[in-house]
Amino acid sequence: MSAQTFLGFDYGTKSIGVAVGRLPTGRAEGAGCVAGLKSGPDWDAIARLVNLWQPEGLVVGLPRNMDGTDNAMTALSLRFGRRLDGRHHLPVYWVDERLTTVSVREHVKDTGARKTRRKAMLDTLAAVAILQAFFDEPRFRARSHELGKGIGHP
Repeated sequence: MSAQTFLGFDYGTKSIGVAVGRLPTGRAEGAGCVAGLKSGPDWDAIARLVNLWQPEGLVVGLPRNMDGTDNAMTALSLRFGRRLDGRHHLPVYWVDERLTTVSVREHVKDTGARKTRRKAMLDTLAAVAILQAFFDEPRFRARSHELGKGIGHP
C-alpha cells in the first residue's frame, strides 16, 4: 500500500470504529470495527489492519466535552493512541471528535438497520468522520510534507 495511507480510529471500550483513506484522494472510507475485549482493544485485529494497509500514520478521535474540557473517554482515547504508537511506531495524529457521533447518529438511524447493526455502523462512520476531518484540516494540508513528525499530543 502507498505510504500515503492512513487509518482512523473511533475508540470505544466495547468496539473501535476503523476507517482508511489515502492522502491523494483525501477521502476516508469505512474499514469496519474492532472488538473491545475485557483486557482492552483486540490488538491482534488492529495489527492485522496495520499490516494490511501499511499506513503512514494513525488518526485517533479525541473526545471532549462541548466546552473543550476533558471527559471520561478523553484519557482512555489518549492511552489508546499512545499504545498504538508504542506497538506500531507510527505517528499518531489527534482529531477533535466533538459532535462526530451526533452527526452520524441521525444518518445511521435513518437506515432502518437493526440496533446491533446500527452500533457497528455508527462506530465505523464516526471513524470515517474523524479521518475525513483529518484530511480536511488546513493545518494538516499545509504540513503534509512533514507527515512523519505527527501533529503531537493535544
